[in-house]
Amino acid sequence: MPNKYSLLIAQALITLTMAFSMSGIMGFIALGPTPEWLASWPKSFIIAWPIAFCLTLPVGRIAFAISGRLTAAAK
Repeated sequence: MPNKYSLLIAQALITLTMAFSMSGIMGFIALGPTPEWLASWPKSFIIAWPIAFCLTLPVGRIAFAISGRLTAAAK
């Protein structure tokens, strides 16, 4: 298990890339390849990233617990 600092950095990087890509993809689906999409993407990302990071803290613990149980059951 990684130390708490490594886990925090990993969560920051994972949520950064996911918020960036998902806000861009979902905006593209909603607006298409338009100037409005490009203009709205940064704002969507700035809103999405802190939300994703805050949610990953409790959800990450739950996900690790579930994955531990699933992999222990598979052995």
